[in-house]
Amino acid sequence: MNDPMELASRVRNACIMAALDGYEQAQIAGLCQEGAWEVAVDAIRMVDLKEILRKMAAESPPPLPRGPSSP
Repeated sequence: MNDPMELASRVRNACIMAALDGYEQAQIAGLCQEGAWEVAVDAIRMVDLKEILRKMAAESPPPLPRGPSSP
């Protein structure tokens, strides 16, 4: 989880997916484009950043054991 570009990419992808889903659901519900856009922005605001970090931490390999001669 030390790669900031990986974290940024995951956050960007989560925001894009949330916005697209929110917009689509709002359009299905009959909202106008402006209303659908507001729903999409709200969906981005609700992206669970802690969940993204938790998933990244779970995917990270465990640290290598350090022996007495390790710096």
